Amino acid sequence: MNQRNYQRELETIIAECEKESRVPRLLLHSCCAPCSSYVLEYLSRYFSITVFYYNPNIFPPQEYETRVREQKRLVAELPALHPVTFQAGPYDPDRFYQAVKGYEQVPEGGERCVQCFLLRLKEAAKAAREGGYDYFTTTLTISPLKNAAKLNEIGEEAGALFGVRHLPSDFKKKNGYKRSIELSRAYGLYRQDYCGCVFSRNSSRGI
Repeated sequence: MNQRNYQRELETIIAECEKESRVPRLLLHSCCAPCSSYVLEYLSRYFSITVFYYNPNIFPPQEYETRVREQKRLVAELPALHPVTFQAGPYDPDRFYQAVKGYEQVPEGGERCVQCFLLRLKEAAKAAREGGYDYFTTTLTISPLKNAAKLNEIGEEAGALFGVRHLPSDFKKKNGYKRSIELSRAYGLYRQDYCGCVFSRNSSRGI
């Protein structure tokens, strides 16, 4: 079975939109400002974007607020050909803990993370449908530590559930992750030392 090239699929969609001379509306789920930096620089050339910040996994609340502020600041400061706006989802940690119940002790990158991705991408797909967006996707595929194929699979599942088209991605390709680090430095973005949840924080600190 041939492995899908999500970057090529994305480029095909972009080419089709350019051929039709239209600027599609994209709801972009963002996990944090640093990861969104390259994605926004890249996709804002082709899409009108709303950055959807829905991350109930983040712990503690002060960390959540810090990441929200940095995301808003980046949206305001980053140059973009087409409009980029910000939309915050609800901060409801109880939904996260309910979603990962029973997986608390699973190592980072395992089923607990899958359930977390599913929670966030379903919420993004729901928001995209309610807002009448052409596509939705997530910045999460920019991380070298995350499985792009699994994220795309989850995105497609969420899109099918809510009747909205998922935009395929593997943003780490074409030096995307490297560029995100460069942009983070250029804008002085706060870069966290753990993914977001209390479990990833404890793991990163050897607790």
